Amino acid sequence: MTENLRDDIRYLGRILGNVIREQEGNEAFERVEQARRMSLSGGVDELVALFRNEEPAKLITVARAFNHFALLANLAEDLHDEQAIDARIDAPDSTLEATWRKLADADVEFHDVQRMLKHAEVAPVLTAHPTETRRRTVFDAQKHITELMQLRRKLLETQPESKRLATIERDITRRITMLWQTALIRAVRPRIEDEIEVGLRYYSLSLLQEIPAINHDVATELRARFGPDVPDVAMIKPGSWIGGDHDGNPYVTASTLHYATSRAAETVLRYYIRQLHALEHELSLSDRLSEVTVELVQLASKGHNDVPSRVDEPYRRAIHGMRGRMMSTVAKLINEDAVEGTWFKVHEPYTEPAEFAADLDIIDASLRNSNDDIIADDRLGTLRAAVASFGFHLYSMDMRQNSDSFESVIAEVFRGARIHPDYASLSEQEKRRLLVTELASPRPIIPARCAPWTEATQRELDIFAEAARSVEQFGERMVPHCIISMATSVSDILEPMILLKEFGLIRADGDRPTGTVDVIPLFETIEDLQAGARILRELWQLPLYRNYLQQRGNVQEVMLGYSDSNKDGGYFAANWALYDAELDIVRACRDNGVTLRFFHGRGGTVGRGGGPSYEAILAQPNGAVQGAVRITEQGEIISAKYGNPASARRNLEALVSATVEASLLDVEELADRSRAYEIMREIANLSQQKYASLVHEEPGFIEYFTSSTPLHEIGALNIGSRPSSRKQTESISDLRAIPWVLSWSQSRVMLPGWFGVGTALQQWVGGDVERLAELRTLYKTWPFFTSVLSNMAQVMSKADLELARLYATLVDNREVAERVANTLSEEYALTLEMYLTIIEAESLLADNPALERSVRSRFPYLLPLNVIQLELLRRYRAGDAREVVSRGIQLTMNGLSTALRNSG
Repeated sequence: MTENLRDDIRYLGRILGNVIREQEGNEAFERVEQARRMSLSGGVDELVALFRNEEPAKLITVARAFNHFALLANLAEDLHDEQAIDARIDAPDSTLEATWRKLADADVEFHDVQRMLKHAEVAPVLTAHPTETRRRTVFDAQKHITELMQLRRKLLETQPESKRLATIERDITRRITMLWQTALIRAVRPRIEDEIEVGLRYYSLSLLQEIPAINHDVATELRARFGPDVPDVAMIKPGSWIGGDHDGNPYVTASTLHYATSRAAETVLRYYIRQLHALEHELSLSDRLSEVTVELVQLASKGHNDVPSRVDEPYRRAIHGMRGRMMSTVAKLINEDAVEGTWFKVHEPYTEPAEFAADLDIIDASLRNSNDDIIADDRLGTLRAAVASFGFHLYSMDMRQNSDSFESVIAEVFRGARIHPDYASLSEQEKRRLLVTELASPRPIIPARCAPWTEATQRELDIFAEAARSVEQFGERMVPHCIISMATSVSDILEPMILLKEFGLIRADGDRPTGTVDVIPLFETIEDLQAGARILRELWQLPLYRNYLQQRGNVQEVMLGYSDSNKDGGYFAANWALYDAELDIVRACRDNGVTLRFFHGRGGTVGRGGGPSYEAILAQPNGAVQGAVRITEQGEIISAKYGNPASARRNLEALVSATVEASLLDVEELADRSRAYEIMREIANLSQQKYASLVHEEPGFIEYFTSSTPLHEIGALNIGSRPSSRKQTESISDLRAIPWVLSWSQSRVMLPGWFGVGTALQQWVGGDVERLAELRTLYKTWPFFTSVLSNMAQVMSKADLELARLYATLVDNREVAERVANTLSEEYALTLEMYLTIIEAESLLADNPALERSVRSRFPYLLPLNVIQLELLRRYRAGDAREVVSRGIQLTMNGLSTALRNSG
């Protein structure tokens, strides 16, 4: 830890302590200090004794103190990391600069770039899976404190005697005082509308600015390096699930989809208006001093701006008219109340983004005609890139539903339309024949008048109707994807196509249907991943589907689920199952002449496919990245990546760089691929066996999991709108990924990120030095294996198996508790041993000094939160139903999630 960072953490900690003393009294302050000293000395038993008979209200004060400390420590670390990055921002190894050099060194040619850009789409897809427990109010407070800390650091370095330092400290104290008296967790569960607004907030914070800027820079750089004929393509095209992901979430309705799409469109249209207003102010060029094109003169004549002072300023007159048209567009697409004033009513709204882009092109061409390229490349260039990036829709909204639900809806619709009385009873082949027949026919199958549908079916039909309305209003890119989770067959993929056809998003024409929506299977469990390529091959054998795919650009998108495969088979087996599935799907696409686009359903945690995005994309097999990658962004990872323009720029650049490199370069330096794959398959099989022996075969596992972790209490933590399970069962398979991972992180076991790996590695090596040497070589040369082990080490560094044994005391069956706890401890120790042996290091985080610094400096302060959580869980489960007890449990969950960062 650098001296500056240490100073900042101590400084903020001192101010927090002063605020606690002032607000809660000296006794409360001393209790917090006592807990802090015990934590630093590792006194877990002393902490247990300190909190055992304490009043809940006093425990809450201590929990709040360490919760706030975690927030402030995160702030200091982020600020330090930002400063370190700023210090080397012009270094030659910055992300995109390094990519351009690699392309030059590899002698990549124009036709390679042209092929990559043909289907280019780098899509960060924001989702409503919020392990991010912070409220917007807390974000705002942290932002203000960060700005003050930045100013303080600058003054300390340049004017250490400045009197302004005292003013800054007073302002920070005031902010922390307000933060101390602000509830860190929500009193009620957020509505989906709230989640939509949170997602849109990142556009105003960074994405509206940085996405078009990077798209513009990338297009400019590629043309400079590979010639003017390189297509001007917007590589980054963002997406969203928030408001359209109705898989297991009954609160997603046609109303939420309408809200999500309308607010997205309003957000981007207002952005265009602001940019046009600024452009109108900037482009004061006079036609007496600058030559303009005939097309610009014509555009200016339509501007309805006859102010005498503007008579020689055609650019301003033209842009004034464009601004009026854009305001009229908002009035038409959103409503008139969304636009101030009435002057815009003389202007016709734009009918589509292309019409708006054409007007911008006229301005661009006129500027370049008079050698004003430097002006055209600035705000105008970014605005043109924004239109290519966002259209009138801002982001592409995905609809997602699970296959069982789609089947149920189709069965009810077919029964109501008298197509078949019991669709679900049909064989797979019979289902396919019936579905293809109906997809070929243009006749509607939902009667205008029929008996009322069940609530679930009516909700589904309403969502599809709203999707069609959104496409009609905002364009095809508004809802271009329909995802089928838990896809296990060809019929699962065809079923939603019936609904898309019914509402006009697919148009029937015999065996040559046309449409605007990609139908995307999501393969999630290990079994489904293994079957994925076979299902796709059978799907493509259907002429009707193959023709539909052809008119969609011959691009098949496939989504891979990281969470359910991990729950199913454990960390290593899931990672290899995903990689192996990609190999098979890449081969299937190559054999069938289909262009592939993968959509990676990665969560924030390693147990859900998380980890650095750049390394993750490069760790894909050759052929898996063909200019396009879509990746879900979830939870606290969203705020970490896109909370400010600088971090957004870095993370978006990383996505683009990795996509370009994986598409154009051979990033797999494997001497013998078949041998490497054979090794991974064997280790994955051994790992899955070890994992299954605990999670699926140990008779006491469910009791241990549900009792030793705060699983049931997580449902009361108001962090998201979605229920914690798809179904009301105790089955691990039905449990959603967030509570599965979050539960294990709260108890500090972190099981989804490492269990089973140590046994598998030990058994495979078997004491053979040559086999060990093989693994060491793979770690040094193969991005896949490097990434898997590195991410695992990150998770293990946050685990504490001794502390986890305290959580085991919550299990009533002591035999089960001791047996499972021993299994966990032994496997952790073995995994650590094998990891260090393979990477030839003495430290778990030898390759991640930033995380090692964080673990060493801050993790002792997690102990009070864990011990208080344990004490309150014990009381809660013993029948203490007081609100102060449940609120205290939620506070500790919040604090641990904040401190662990990628916790769920």
